[in-house]
Amino acid sequence: MAALQFVVEIAAPADRVWAFFLPQRMPLWYGPEMDMELEVSGGASEFAVGQKVRLSGRLGWRVVSLTAVVTGYERMRWLEWRFSDRYGVRGRQQWLLSAVTAETTRLHMEDVCTLPGRFGWLVDLFLVRWSVRSRDRRWLDNLRRLAEGGPRGTPVR
Repeated sequence: MAALQFVVEIAAPADRVWAFFLPQRMPLWYGPEMDMELEVSGGASEFAVGQKVRLSGRLGWRVVSLTAVVTGYERMRWLEWRFSDRYGVRGRQQWLLSAVTAETTRLHMEDVCTLPGRFGWLVDLFLVRWSVRSRDRRWLDNLRRLAEGGPRGTPVR
């Protein structure tokens, strides 16, 4: 099981950062390499607990999709969903925002996933953990760049 945590400080107020956690803006930073599409049940403009979210896109020649269910939501502060895909990969992603100052926001992200099968742990250890960490860092760097409204900043640790 990969259990990854990230903390990034963004030089933007929390409300500006949170604007990128709306369903219509999230694909700008979350999954851009896949040209991610995010469909919220009922076409809602904000997330809500219990809501189903379908994420889909293309990774190379392969169409990938997964279904997430929002399990935690507090406007301007917290979003969590649990997901699964057709290959049996399951997990949870969580984002927690807190204001450091009026112009700086700290974002905590947690990404936990498990792979199916007898050797899922081995694939996780040697392949998935590294690739998910790298992907999440790119996504958070995209989010920071968009929220700060400027050129690319320092890489996420």
